[in-house]
Amino acid sequence: MSTPIESYDAAIATYEADGGEAAISLLEKILEETPDFALAHSSLAVLYSREGNHDEAMRHAQEVCNIEPDDYLSYVSLSIIARKADLKSAAEEAMSISMQKQWEARMKEQEEAEG
Repeated sequence: MSTPIESYDAAIATYEADGGEAAISLLEKILEETPDFALAHSSLAVLYSREGNHDEAMRHAQEVCNIEPDDYLSYVSLSIIARKADLKSAAEEAMSISMQKQWEARMKEQEEAEG
């Protein structure tokens, strides 16, 4: 039995060899067994976006933000995918959240550095 990371690596290799449709199927299969695997959701968001399936792209991008709520880069990705889906207000909101999360992370690092 392979780990989620090994399965993910196989899905990415499949994408590189055969394209998006086969990789999407493998990534969806990973999520059946490991629904909180953010990396698979993130990749699905990108692949669905490339295919023009904006609803699925947004769903997976939002799921990454739900799983990793403090990761400001997840919100940047959500913003980019929303922009591609022509969802301007969602894109702006996600970017605003990203900026807030980044500021919070910097303040926390500064506090820790000051002791």
